[in-house]
Parts: sequence; structure tokens; C-alpha cells
Amino acid sequence: MKRELSPARTAAAKSGGAGRVVLPPYSPGMRIGLFGGTFDPPHAAHRAACLLAMQRLGLDRVWWLVTPGNPLKDTRGLAPLAKRVAAARALAHHPRIDVTDLEAELGTNYTYETLVYLVRRCAGVHFVWIMGADNLRSFHRWQRWHDIAEMVPIAVVDRLGPSLYAPASAAGHWLARFRLRESAARTLPERKPPVWIYLHGLKSPLSSTALRAARALQSS
Repeated sequence: MKRELSPARTAAAKSGGAGRVVLPPYSPGMRIGLFGGTFDPPHAAHRAACLLAMQRLGLDRVWWLVTPGNPLKDTRGLAPLAKRVAAARALAHHPRIDVTDLEAELGTNYTYETLVYLVRRCAGVHFVWIMGADNLRSFHRWQRWHDIAEMVPIAVVDRLGPSLYAPASAAGHWLARFRLRESAARTLPERKPPVWIYLHGLKSPLSSTALRAARALQSS
């Protein structure tokens, strides 16, 4: 796979240089899950999904990447980043979950750019991208999604509703041949991508989108 480093270098330049970007704790050989989102608001299913992945995949840590905004969603009315980071930290409340606004520091707009930077900077770390089944359904709309799949292993956590149709999505069809059986979950972080796994057992109906809608109704 061709890995273009220019987006990450550009991002580092925006933040004043790669050496000034502060990352959560890591060291070569660690297994670290990456869980991105706007977290507006964060909710119990975010935490539960990460704890499930941490336990099933044998992860050392999980980083919550609180993004300034989602390019695929309407960000009008989005709570301020600092407020969302603070809320996510209060909810996560776990010694092995790190909440960071890394993407704002880097100036990256897309997950692909963030991953290029992290893989380059954190040599020897086994990253795993964690996402809910609802994100698998729209994964084919992500910037350079094929390259994301070829850069890091992916863990998809089931959700009530989306789990039924996510595998039938465009990305689900393409990824089907690379799916790892769930019984081999602990081997995922150190496997060569593209490889992904479906983690069952959560089935939470909670949704940030629904919670935002409820919040808007209450304030109107």
C-alpha cells in the first residue's frame, strides 16, 4: 500500500512541529485501540464498547480521539471541543482509557491523516481502529477508507439495529474476505492488515445522535 505522509507532515506543521504534539502514554509492543468520534455527548455505550474491545482483544490502552468535527455530518450546534473532551474524560473514568483532542492539535480533518501520523510516530505500537456497526455501514464514505483498512486492523462492535445490515454495506462486502473469526480476537492487534473482526455482546441502543436530538428538543 502506498502511504502518503504529506497530510501528516502538513498537520504537524500546523501544530508547530511533530515534537510539540503531546500523545497519551505508549511504548513499542503495546496494543492500543483507537476510538474516534465527536462524543456529543459521550454515553455509556462508548465506554462499554471500549471495555469490551479491551477485554476481547487484549488491549493495553484505548485512546478516545475527540474530533473537532465529523466531515460527514452537520456540525452546526456541536458543543465546544473543550466541553466534549471534559465530558468524555468524566464518563470514561478508567485508568487505561485516554481521552485526547489529538486531531485538533494536528489539524487533521480525516481519520486517514491521523492514522498516517500515529503509525509513523509510534513505531512498534500495534494500533486497532475500533468502531460501532453503524460506522461500518457508512465506512465506504470515509476519506481513503481502503487505505485505512490496509493500515491498521479494525474491530467492529455490534449495536442494536445497525448490526443487522452493516455487513451488507459496500465496505462490509469488500471487507468480508478479511474477516477474522471471533474466537481468534486476541490475535487481531498483531495481525497484518487488512483484517477485521466483529465483536458481539454489546447491543446497546444508545446513540449520540438521538441524545443530541433529545437535548435540542429540551432546549427549544
